[in-house]
Amino acid sequence: MRAIRIHTYGDASVIREEDVPRPVPSRGDVLIKVAATSFNPSDVGLRRGLLRSVFPLDLPYTLGGEVAGTIVELGDRVDTVAVGDRVIGRLDTGGAAAEYVTAAADTVVAAPTAVPLPHAAALPIAGVTAWQAVFEHAGITTGQRVLVNGAGGGVGGFAVQLAKHAGAHVIATASPRSSEAVRQLGADQIVDYTALPLAAALDGPVDVILNFVVVGAQHAATLMSLVRPGGVVVSGTVALRATAGSPVTAVRFVARNDTSHLAALVKLVDAEAVRVDIAASRPLADLASVHRDAESGRIRGKTILVP
Repeated sequence: MRAIRIHTYGDASVIREEDVPRPVPSRGDVLIKVAATSFNPSDVGLRRGLLRSVFPLDLPYTLGGEVAGTIVELGDRVDTVAVGDRVIGRLDTGGAAAEYVTAAADTVVAAPTAVPLPHAAALPIAGVTAWQAVFEHAGITTGQRVLVNGAGGGVGGFAVQLAKHAGAHVIATASPRSSEAVRQLGADQIVDYTALPLAAALDGPVDVILNFVVVGAQHAATLMSLVRPGGVVVSGTVALRATAGSPVTAVRFVARNDTSHLAALVKLVDAEAVRVDIAASRPLADLASVHRDAESGRIRGKTILVP
């Protein structure tokens, strides 16, 4: 079968398409015929070796941290799913950038039926990250003013929708190329961060900031100043620290693999309460080019890769 692998850390040139044996499911595993995997910005850091202290790779490594596909074979002692089931899941050991991949049966959930199966590959990492930011760390409730910083990205787009679903008034930062897409996801106000200081665009402080971009010290201080006393800043990237004595709570988190959150997200997708916004669908063989595009700032939203 075809698989997209790296044998060493480095630039996008280390990404290779290779022929490798089709994996065999071990006890408790399933074999999935991949309908699509999805690109995430963290994949660049993974490939460059910037995350090796947190996520060391066993090289050679097959890329692809999330999968949508159909189960074609069961390992021993698997009775929670069946051959033919359409599933999605996050793969903490990678492997989905291939025609087939194995996964533990308890790490996949039924795919949504309201969207094409390949599109569902966008949910396991970006969607669950947004879910945990909105509901677990920020605890967003009806009537709150929420600023989503980085709403044009995959996580940010889901966060806009989930915060809106929770009853918040959502303000979103987005570039001009992303603003219309973010508006269609339900944002009440769009702030063009390339043209205006954030403070000038807001009508008073916000209750919550959800940050999904890497910001420098100056911009971090600006973000903290936009939150009312007692408010919350949740960051899925860099730590945004409150100054000593500040009445603002700052939380930096790394999303964990949680199938209960993924299954809840699938229900919202099937209820048409959350859209799966796919910015691009590309052949799996284009993965190196996708990495180059991401490093050049040419990727918006979610890109899926289809074998």
